Amino acid sequence: MSELPQQRPPAGIGAEEWAVRVDLAACYRLIAHYGWDDLIFTHLSARVPGPEHHFLINPYGALFEEITASSLVKVDQDGQAVGPEAERQRINPAGFTIHSAVHMARSDAQAVIHLHCAPGVAVSAQAAGLLPLSQTAMLVRGHIAFHEYEGVALDLEERERLIRDLGDRKCLLLRNHGTLTVGESVAEAFIWTYYLIKACEIQIAALGGGTPLHLPPEAAIDTTHAQSEGLPRVGGLAWKALRRLLDRKDPSYAS
Repeated sequence: MSELPQQRPPAGIGAEEWAVRVDLAACYRLIAHYGWDDLIFTHLSARVPGPEHHFLINPYGALFEEITASSLVKVDQDGQAVGPEAERQRINPAGFTIHSAVHMARSDAQAVIHLHCAPGVAVSAQAAGLLPLSQTAMLVRGHIAFHEYEGVALDLEERERLIRDLGDRKCLLLRNHGTLTVGESVAEAFIWTYYLIKACEIQIAALGGGTPLHLPPEAAIDTTHAQSEGLPRVGGLAWKALRRLLDRKDPSYAS
Protein backbone atom coordinates (compact mmCIF):
# COMPACT_ATOMS: atom_id res chain seq x y z
CA MET A 1 0.00 0.00 0.00
CA SER A 2 2.37 2.69 -1.21
CA GLU A 3 1.54 6.35 -0.83
CA LEU A 4 1.55 8.50 -3.97
CA PRO A 5 3.76 11.60 -3.78
CA GLN A 6 1.84 14.85 -3.38
CA GLN A 7 2.60 18.17 -5.07
CA ARG A 8 4.94 20.53 -3.25
CA PRO A 9 3.34 23.57 -1.60
CA PRO A 10 2.97 26.56 -3.92
CA ALA A 11 5.01 29.66 -3.17
CA GLY A 12 3.76 31.50 -0.10
CA ILE A 13 2.10 28.47 1.52
CA GLY A 14 3.99 26.68 4.29
CA ALA A 15 4.23 22.92 4.57
CA GLU A 16 1.89 22.72 7.58
CA GLU A 17 -0.82 24.76 5.90
CA TRP A 18 -0.42 22.78 2.69
CA ALA A 19 -0.91 19.50 4.56
CA VAL A 20 -4.19 20.82 5.99
CA ARG A 21 -5.25 22.07 2.55
CA VAL A 22 -4.62 18.66 0.98
CA ASP A 23 -6.58 16.88 3.73
CA LEU A 24 -9.50 19.30 3.45
CA ALA A 25 -9.59 19.05 -0.34
CA ALA A 26 -9.54 15.26 0.04
CA CYS A 27 -12.50 15.53 2.39
CA TYR A 28 -14.48 17.55 -0.14
CA ARG A 29 -13.80 14.92 -2.78
CA LEU A 30 -14.84 12.13 -0.39
CA ILE A 31 -18.13 13.87 0.43
CA ALA A 32 -18.80 13.98 -3.32
CA HIS A 33 -17.67 10.35 -3.69
CA TYR A 34 -20.25 9.18 -1.14
CA GLY A 35 -22.99 11.37 -2.64
CA TRP A 36 -23.39 13.58 0.44
CA ASP A 37 -22.82 16.90 -1.35
CA ASP A 38 -25.56 19.41 -2.20
CA LEU A 39 -24.56 21.11 -5.48
CA ILE A 40 -22.35 24.08 -4.46
CA PHE A 41 -23.91 24.41 -0.99
CA THR A 42 -22.77 23.40 2.52
CA HIS A 43 -19.19 23.66 3.68
CA LEU A 44 -16.19 21.94 5.20
CA SER A 45 -13.57 24.05 6.93
CA ALA A 46 -10.24 23.60 8.69
CA ARG A 47 -8.10 25.82 10.88
CA VAL A 48 -4.82 27.05 9.40
CA PRO A 49 -1.84 26.34 11.70
CA GLY A 50 -0.51 29.50 13.33
CA PRO A 51 -1.61 32.33 15.63
CA GLU A 52 -3.68 34.29 13.08
CA HIS A 53 -6.96 32.39 13.63
CA HIS A 54 -7.47 31.85 9.91
CA PHE A 55 -9.35 28.96 8.44
CA LEU A 56 -9.92 27.40 5.02
CA ILE A 57 -13.26 27.05 3.27
CA ASN A 58 -14.49 26.29 -0.23
CA PRO A 59 -14.87 28.97 -2.92
CA TYR A 60 -18.57 29.61 -3.45
CA GLY A 61 -19.68 28.23 -6.79
CA ALA A 62 -17.41 25.18 -7.04
CA LEU A 63 -18.72 21.63 -6.90
CA PHE A 64 -17.15 19.48 -4.20
CA GLU A 65 -15.65 17.22 -6.87
CA GLU A 66 -13.78 20.27 -8.25
CA ILE A 67 -12.14 21.38 -5.00
CA THR A 68 -8.34 21.29 -4.88
CA ALA A 69 -5.89 22.17 -2.12
CA SER A 70 -4.87 25.39 -3.89
CA SER A 71 -8.45 26.51 -4.64
CA LEU A 72 -9.50 26.64 -0.97
CA VAL A 73 -10.04 30.16 0.36
CA LYS A 74 -8.28 31.35 3.52
CA VAL A 75 -10.47 33.65 5.61
CA ASP A 76 -10.19 35.46 8.93
CA GLN A 77 -12.68 35.47 11.81
CA ASP A 78 -14.65 38.25 10.11
CA GLY A 79 -15.11 36.15 6.98
CA GLN A 80 -12.76 38.25 4.88
CA ALA A 81 -10.48 36.45 2.43
CA VAL A 82 -6.79 36.92 3.19
CA GLY A 83 -3.72 36.44 1.04
CA PRO A 84 -3.68 36.31 -2.76
CA GLU A 85 -7.22 34.92 -2.95
CA ALA A 86 -8.75 38.11 -1.57
CA GLU A 87 -9.50 39.75 -4.92
CA ARG A 88 -10.70 36.70 -6.81
CA GLN A 89 -12.64 34.44 -4.46
CA ARG A 90 -15.95 34.60 -2.66
CA ILE A 91 -17.36 32.58 0.20
CA ASN A 92 -20.95 31.85 1.18
CA PRO A 93 -21.93 34.08 4.12
CA ALA A 94 -24.17 31.37 5.58
CA GLY A 95 -21.21 29.00 5.62
CA PHE A 96 -19.09 31.60 7.38
CA THR A 97 -21.74 32.11 10.09
CA ILE A 98 -21.82 28.45 11.10
CA HIS A 99 -18.16 27.60 10.73
CA SER A 100 -16.70 30.74 12.27
CA ALA A 101 -18.85 30.19 15.35
CA VAL A 102 -17.45 26.73 15.96
CA HIS A 103 -13.84 27.58 15.15
CA MET A 104 -13.83 30.63 17.42
CA ALA A 105 -15.46 28.90 20.38
CA ARG A 106 -13.79 25.46 20.33
CA SER A 107 -10.00 25.25 20.31
CA ASP A 108 -10.31 21.53 19.55
CA ALA A 109 -12.42 22.24 16.45
CA GLN A 110 -9.61 22.08 13.92
CA ALA A 111 -12.06 20.87 11.28
CA VAL A 112 -15.82 21.35 10.86
CA ILE A 113 -18.09 19.51 8.41
CA HIS A 114 -21.63 20.74 7.69
CA LEU A 115 -23.87 18.76 5.33
CA HIS A 116 -27.43 18.69 3.99
CA CYS A 117 -27.32 14.94 3.32
CA ALA A 118 -30.90 13.59 3.03
CA PRO A 119 -30.68 10.91 5.76
CA GLY A 120 -29.18 13.42 8.20
CA VAL A 121 -31.85 16.02 7.44
CA ALA A 122 -34.57 13.36 7.79
CA VAL A 123 -33.38 12.25 11.23
CA SER A 124 -32.92 15.88 12.32
CA ALA A 125 -36.65 16.33 11.60
CA GLN A 126 -37.67 13.34 13.73
CA ALA A 127 -38.65 14.30 17.28
CA ALA A 128 -36.59 11.53 18.94
CA GLY A 129 -33.46 12.26 16.91
CA LEU A 130 -31.05 9.37 16.42
CA LEU A 131 -32.33 6.11 17.91
CA PRO A 132 -30.05 3.28 19.15
CA LEU A 133 -31.08 0.98 16.31
CA SER A 134 -27.59 -0.07 15.23
CA GLN A 135 -24.06 -0.39 16.52
CA THR A 136 -23.20 2.57 14.31
CA ALA A 137 -25.87 4.71 15.95
CA MET A 138 -24.81 3.68 19.45
CA LEU A 139 -21.23 4.76 18.73
CA VAL A 140 -22.27 8.33 17.87
CA ARG A 141 -25.57 8.85 19.70
CA GLY A 142 -24.01 10.00 22.98
CA HIS A 143 -21.92 12.59 21.13
CA ILE A 144 -24.90 14.36 19.50
CA ALA A 145 -26.38 17.74 20.42
CA PHE A 146 -29.33 19.57 18.78
CA HIS A 147 -29.82 23.10 17.44
CA GLU A 148 -33.24 24.52 16.54
CA TYR A 149 -33.78 25.81 13.00
CA GLU A 150 -33.75 29.62 12.71
CA GLY A 151 -33.76 30.10 8.94
CA VAL A 152 -30.84 30.31 6.52
CA ALA A 153 -27.80 31.01 8.71
CA LEU A 154 -27.12 34.64 7.81
CA ASP A 155 -27.62 36.17 11.26
CA LEU A 156 -24.32 36.42 13.11
CA GLU A 157 -26.20 36.49 16.42
CA GLU A 158 -27.16 32.84 15.83
CA ARG A 159 -23.53 31.90 16.44
CA GLU A 160 -23.90 32.22 20.22
CA ARG A 161 -26.95 29.95 20.29
CA LEU A 162 -25.32 27.40 18.01
CA ILE A 163 -22.22 27.20 20.20
CA ARG A 164 -24.34 26.98 23.35
CA ASP A 165 -26.24 24.04 21.87
CA LEU A 166 -23.15 22.25 20.56
CA GLY A 167 -21.36 22.46 23.91
CA ASP A 168 -18.50 19.98 24.00
CA ARG A 169 -20.15 17.43 21.69
CA LYS A 170 -18.61 16.14 18.46
CA CYS A 171 -21.86 16.01 16.45
CA LEU A 172 -24.76 18.39 16.00
CA LEU A 173 -28.13 17.71 14.41
CA LEU A 174 -29.34 21.01 13.02
CA ARG A 175 -33.12 20.55 13.24
CA ASN A 176 -34.83 20.44 9.83
CA HIS A 177 -31.50 21.44 8.27
CA GLY A 178 -28.64 18.94 8.40
CA THR A 179 -25.61 17.71 10.30
CA LEU A 180 -22.41 19.18 11.68
CA THR A 181 -19.35 17.43 13.07
CA VAL A 182 -16.08 18.68 14.56
CA GLY A 183 -12.69 17.07 15.01
CA GLU A 184 -9.14 17.76 16.06
CA SER A 185 -8.21 16.93 12.47
CA VAL A 186 -9.96 16.64 9.12
CA ALA A 187 -9.71 12.87 9.47
CA GLU A 188 -11.51 12.88 12.83
CA ALA A 189 -14.27 15.20 11.65
CA PHE A 190 -14.79 12.95 8.62
CA ILE A 191 -15.07 9.73 10.64
CA TRP A 192 -17.70 11.31 12.90
CA THR A 193 -19.58 12.40 9.77
CA TYR A 194 -19.30 8.95 8.21
CA TYR A 195 -20.69 7.19 11.28
CA LEU A 196 -23.43 9.78 11.80
CA ILE A 197 -24.65 9.64 8.21
CA LYS A 198 -24.44 5.84 8.13
CA ALA A 199 -26.46 5.64 11.36
CA CYS A 200 -29.08 7.98 9.89
CA GLU A 201 -29.27 5.87 6.71
CA ILE A 202 -29.85 2.74 8.79
CA GLN A 203 -32.54 4.46 10.87
CA ILE A 204 -34.48 5.66 7.82
CA ALA A 205 -34.29 2.15 6.32
CA ALA A 206 -35.38 0.51 9.59
CA LEU A 207 -38.30 2.88 10.13
CA GLY A 208 -39.43 2.24 6.56
CA GLY A 209 -39.42 -1.52 7.00
CA GLY A 210 -42.97 -1.70 8.33
CA THR A 211 -42.23 -4.11 11.18
CA PRO A 212 -41.76 -3.57 14.93
CA LEU A 213 -38.27 -2.46 15.92
CA HIS A 214 -36.01 -4.11 18.48
CA LEU A 215 -33.97 -1.85 20.79
CA PRO A 216 -30.86 -3.17 22.54
CA PRO A 217 -30.61 -3.25 26.36
CA GLU A 218 -29.47 -0.06 28.08
CA ALA A 219 -26.29 -1.78 29.32
CA ALA A 220 -25.24 -2.50 25.73
CA ILE A 221 -25.97 1.09 24.72
CA ASP A 222 -23.78 2.36 27.57
CA THR A 223 -20.97 -0.07 26.74
CA THR A 224 -20.95 0.93 23.08
CA HIS A 225 -20.85 4.61 24.01
CA ALA A 226 -17.78 3.99 26.16
CA GLN A 227 -16.16 2.11 23.29
CA SER A 228 -16.77 5.09 20.98
CA GLU A 229 -13.82 6.93 22.55
CA GLY A 230 -11.58 4.90 20.26
CA LEU A 231 -13.35 6.08 17.11
CA PRO A 232 -10.90 8.93 16.30
CA ARG A 233 -7.95 6.51 16.35
CA VAL A 234 -9.74 4.09 14.04
CA GLY A 235 -10.68 7.05 11.88
CA GLY A 236 -7.01 7.91 11.42
CA LEU A 237 -6.38 4.46 9.96
CA ALA A 238 -9.42 4.71 7.71
CA TRP A 239 -8.30 8.17 6.54
CA LYS A 240 -5.05 6.81 5.12
CA ALA A 241 -7.01 4.19 3.19
CA LEU A 242 -9.44 6.82 1.91
CA ARG A 243 -6.58 9.01 0.72
CA ARG A 244 -5.22 6.03 -1.22
CA LEU A 245 -8.68 5.60 -2.75
CA LEU A 246 -8.64 9.20 -3.94
CA ASP A 247 -5.09 8.89 -5.24
CA ARG A 248 -6.20 5.99 -7.42
CA LYS A 249 -9.41 7.69 -8.50
CA ASP A 250 -8.26 11.27 -9.14
CA PRO A 251 -5.20 12.69 -7.36
CA SER A 252 -5.91 16.23 -8.59
CA TYR A 253 -7.39 17.11 -5.19
CA ALA A 254 -3.80 17.49 -3.94
CA SER A 255 -2.91 20.11 -6.54
